[in-house]
Amino acid sequence: MRVLVADDASFMRQMIRDIIEPEGYEVVGEASDGVEVTEKFKELEPDLVMLDIVMPKRSGMDAVRELVALDSGAKIVMCSALGQEALVMEAMQAGARDFIVKPFKPDAVLATLKKVMEKE
Repeated sequence: MRVLVADDASFMRQMIRDIIEPEGYEVVGEASDGVEVTEKFKELEPDLVMLDIVMPKRSGMDAVRELVALDSGAKIVMCSALGQEALVMEAMQAGARDFIVKPFKPDAVLATLKKVMEKE
């Protein structure tokens, strides 16, 4: 499965990569802001996008809406820090399929990705 990872912190993108690549997921691209994630989504056509809620240039919330407008079947998993529950609910209403909370627990990340990919 091809994954696009979007987070403004490079260490968070690397952490996600370290969790999912050994399990057979292919990170096909990374984005550091909400504008770049849309460009990479169009270019790379990933199976799934892991998207941080808080990002520069365009928020993860706006990016979710744009990605879903581009592809209504887009599989998007939001990444949020603790305490952002209201934003997570808004993201789900905007079209995100699920969310994971930072700091990441590898088992929870992998279980969430598996669940999202099994739902068609």
